Amino acid sequence: QVQLVESGGGLVQAGGSLRLSCAASGRTFSTVTMAWFRQAPGKEREFVAAIRWRGGNSYYGDSVKGRFTISRDNAKNTVYLQMNSLKPEDTAVYYCAADVGIPLGTMSMAAKYDYWGQGTQVTVSS
Repeated sequence: QVQLVESGGGLVQAGGSLRLSCAASGRTFSTVTMAWFRQAPGKEREFVAAIRWRGGNSYYGDSVKGRFTISRDNAKNTVYLQMNSLKPEDTAVYYCAADVGIPLGTMSMAAKYDYWGQGTQVTVSS
């Protein structure tokens, strides 16, 4: 089992920045992929970013490329999502997810992840 706890959400004005954190505990694997998804009211869960724990390769959804950065701290078993140039359309509940053995072509699929955090609200005002 893997436990994930997100933090760092809040209210920010458009153009501002926030950094989300996701702390992993329990059984962790060197081959894990960790990801961020988000879900706005009435919309499907959307892929934001993912990172391979081994190697640190990162991947982004089209809507956040160039504005968001995913990173990891191996010593703290923590993944971060730095969000810059925030827009009102970034408003959503942000979820951290993790699993092992996820092929590159399916990293953006929420159904591939078995472990999820409780979510943290991000609200961007215009």
